[in-house]
Amino acid sequence: MQMPEPDRSVQDRAPEIVRGLRSILAGEAVIAGEAELRAYECDGLTAYKALPMAVVLPSTTEEVARVLRFCKSQGVKVVPRGAGTSLSGGTLPLVDGIVLGLGKFNSVLEIDFENRCAVVQPGVTNLAISQAVDHAGFYYAPDPSSQIACSIGGNVAENAGGVHCLKYGVTTNNLLGVELVTMEGEVLRIGGKGLDAEGYDLLGIVTGSEGLLGVITEVTVRILRKPETARAVLIGFPSNEQAGDCVAKVIGAGIIPGGMEMMDKPAIRATEDFVHAGYPLDVEALLIVELDGPKAEVDHLIETVATIAAACGAVYTRASENEDERLTFWAGRKAAFPAIGRISPDYFCMDGTIPRHRLPEVLTRMAELSAKYGLRVANVFHAGDGNLHPLILYDANAPGELEKAEEFGADILRLCVEVGGVLTGEHGVGVEKRDLMPAMFSEEDLKQQQRVKCAFDPEGLLNPGKVFPVLHRCAELGRMHIHRGQMPFPDLPRF
Repeated sequence: MQMPEPDRSVQDRAPEIVRGLRSILAGEAVIAGEAELRAYECDGLTAYKALPMAVVLPSTTEEVARVLRFCKSQGVKVVPRGAGTSLSGGTLPLVDGIVLGLGKFNSVLEIDFENRCAVVQPGVTNLAISQAVDHAGFYYAPDPSSQIACSIGGNVAENAGGVHCLKYGVTTNNLLGVELVTMEGEVLRIGGKGLDAEGYDLLGIVTGSEGLLGVITEVTVRILRKPETARAVLIGFPSNEQAGDCVAKVIGAGIIPGGMEMMDKPAIRATEDFVHAGYPLDVEALLIVELDGPKAEVDHLIETVATIAAACGAVYTRASENEDERLTFWAGRKAAFPAIGRISPDYFCMDGTIPRHRLPEVLTRMAELSAKYGLRVANVFHAGDGNLHPLILYDANAPGELEKAEEFGADILRLCVEVGGVLTGEHGVGVEKRDLMPAMFSEEDLKQQQRVKCAFDPEGLLNPGKVFPVLHRCAELGRMHIHRGQMPFPDLPRF
């Protein structure tokens, strides 16, 4: 994995650039010492690291705008960063750029129960939104496993999902509006409290844009009423194929669970040893299926799912009888990633999506790849919507193992595309999948995507080196603009 060649002229001006940043942000809001910068050298994809030229920690939208205007005038690259939990290297720093951290944007600004939405700053954690509205019987539906730490701004940038995304959707299905600062320092408001906005779907473009288009400084999300009843059922199978078959048959029966997760035996054992959630250890695959809604409906669906599972060869079934037990079932699944960290020095958490009906085949081929590379793999994934999260176990200190793990992961992602899936479900492309983009998109597809970036960031200063395997100059692509009068975009309010 290679990043773009650093701009030596910018690096040579580092002291001058830091002084300029300190004229904008006072006190400790500009970090330039080597020891302090180490905290920002990578995100959740720890295999790749780089020291940024500086880190800035603005507190207001106006400060963000001033920093971006300054960086544009100096030709300085900017990497926006939330909580740093990205698993695709989306916030990997650049040695000739700065990291713009949004950790100080951590306030819930407004809760509007009448319109069923909340307005929050991007540094607010995913879980904090649900906690802020819990007293009134509401919650925020997308719930990534890292929800205790990941920020809502990062969720928007990567279009994060979670264990309940099958029924309630990923971030884009629960997002109403954002405040976005462009590289020129313009503050745009896209969307709002309304259910939909006229004109082009700019909110859809911004969601999942991985920090390439602008810096998000405010987010408006949809909040939902908690369901009357929710119950989860653990279902164990003697093979991964039978579990995969059960997933397809449940969905085929017209049942849309609130969540539907699957774990294979290595993941089950590691998680149970870590959390003690009551998972069976004598099965090869485990499904966690949650049904929610009116109590009578939920009880009926639990029985229906159990009947379907038995027909698919299930050898273990246990339904939660109270809320504490339901939460314990999910606590195990949500702790699967750290649990794997107890049994392997290092691991790659992959992210790809496949058609549900190809699940048994993909699991079989992943087992063959595991044997080919001599590396273990544990599987935890959102079975209901086909979003796989294979965990490749390796030791970075063992010569050649990192390279083998990378190739193993690349083969898994190529397999996802081969069977009709996509390279990512919720982790984003970042640097991890960047060089695999041609496996899914033609050269013209990628150029067209870059034209969108050129409309927002003509100089390519926002998070360069991510997503696109080959960077083209905007002049070569034919520039698009979002300014008034130059393209038929809706009239965006500026502040």
